[in-house]
Parts: sequence; C-alpha cells; structure tokens
Amino acid sequence: MKFFYFLSQKKFYLHLSIGIILAFIILWTVLKALGWFTYHGEAINVPIYTGKNIEIVSQEENKHNFRYLVIDSIYDLSRDPGTIIQQNPLPNSKVKRNRQIYFTIVAKSPEMVIMPNLVDLSFRQALVMLRTYGLKVNLLHYIPDFAENAVLAQMLVGDTINPGDTIQKGSKIDLVLGKGYDPPKYKVPFLIGLSEQEAIDYLHRQSFNVGEIVYMDEFDPAHMKVYTQEPGFDSDSLLNHGDFIKLWFRSDLMVDFDEYIESLFPDTLSVDSLMLQIDSLYLEYQLDSINRLR
Repeated sequence: MKFFYFLSQKKFYLHLSIGIILAFIILWTVLKALGWFTYHGEAINVPIYTGKNIEIVSQEENKHNFRYLVIDSIYDLSRDPGTIIQQNPLPNSKVKRNRQIYFTIVAKSPEMVIMPNLVDLSFRQALVMLRTYGLKVNLLHYIPDFAENAVLAQMLVGDTINPGDTIQKGSKIDLVLGKGYDPPKYKVPFLIGLSEQEAIDYLHRQSFNVGEIVYMDEFDPAHMKVYTQEPGFDSDSLLNHGDFIKLWFRSDLMVDFDEYIESLFPDTLSVDSLMLQIDSLYLEYQLDSINRLR
C-alpha cells in the first residue's frame, strides 16, 4: 500500500519528470558529440595529390584537414624522388575531415633484394620466385639440354648472377633454359586487345620473348592495348620457345577494340570463341596478379 501511496504523491512525478528531462539532455548531448567527433553529414573532396612532392603536401596537412601516410615507395629514375604516384582515396572522392590519405611515392634510392637461386627450378617455378622477390624476366635463352624447360643459368646484364647477390628490386633477369633435343613447334598466340603487361606476362608464361614494342598513339599506360603483332596470329608460322614477337600498341580511347577484333574475324562463331579465349587470358592474368600479392 505504501508503494501505491508513493506513486500518488507529487514528489514522485516531480522526480520522474526531472529524470526524463535529464535523460533527454544526456541523449541529445551524446548524439551531438558523436556528430562533432565523426563529422556526421560533412563531406569534402579529396584533392589531386599525384604528381606533387610529399614534402610540400605534408606541409599542407592541417590546411586540407587530412592526415597523410606513405605506405609504399617505388624507385623510378624518370621521376623526382618524393613524387606521389598513387593515392587512396582517389582524387575527388567524398570523405570526412581528418581522413587518412595513403600515398605511394618515388623512392630516393633503389630498394635492394637478394637474388634467389633459380637453377634447377622449372620455368614456371622460376617465374613465381622472381615475382616473389620483386624481380622481372628479361630474355629467355633456350639451349639443347635434356632438362626441358628447366633453368640452367641466371644472368643479369649478360653476366652470371649468384644466389645471395644483392641487386635492385625490379631488375630484369635473363634465364638460360633447356629445350630438350627434339622440341615441338608452337602456334603464334593471339594477343590483340591485351594490355602491355598482360601481353608481356602471357608471352613469358608461354616461353616466348617480347620483341620490339611500338606505340602508335601517345603513350598512356592505362589505355594502351595490342593493335597488331608480328608474326601475326593468323600466320602459318610455327614458333620455337624463346622466339620473339613484336608488338604494336594503340590507345583504346582512339580504337574500339571490340569492333576491331570483330573486323578481323567475319565468322561470328570465331569471334565468340576468341572473346572467350581473351576472357580466359584476362582471368588467368588477374589470378596471377592476386597470387603475386599473397
């Protein structure tokens, strides 16, 4: 009975009202504070940082209300050290104030790596090993040897390089490989429509060398694709491992490559089959790129 009597008193309702008001004030304050701390509803454009020097950008950190962090560096003699070559988020992205921007810059000095031992590995194993160490394939030299497609020697600028030697990351390694004593001949691969890196990687995986590269339009790495090749894909020629294929590139901003490829093959079924082949090559390239990052 005392409980119900207490509920009927004005004092109870006064305390209840004060409690509700205080709870509302606290909730309103918390929500406002969250908005202040998280900049709720605010969005600003990310400036274009690529091409600028990291030291100059860092001096403007407070001005632009961003935080900056360099996560990678690449040695490139053609660019000034400290130049920003990649940024994340991309320019003109909508972000909140105090967002951290990640940069890849040009290194002041080349990154050095240890040369692995590729001798006696299969060619595919050697490719994986080189990519793991940040190295590239230059030329493939095939010589008669029973160890078909096995690495017999590794060279840098014409000289043998020993396992454990320190070299620049990104160096191009020549490989001497066995071709057996009765090597088969191979059809000329179809490369039209592939990007430069896709074409180079595919040729190397098929044990061919990249010949001369010609750019028919203004060079833009994001848009250059193989326009023609020599020997041609429709050639009756058969190739040996280690043979060279010359590549001409055009920009996909200047050429509709879907229409161009269709013009090369009047037969619709041939075009469909070819597009499946290109899609398969692209998927293989993407999977290979993912494996490189692991």
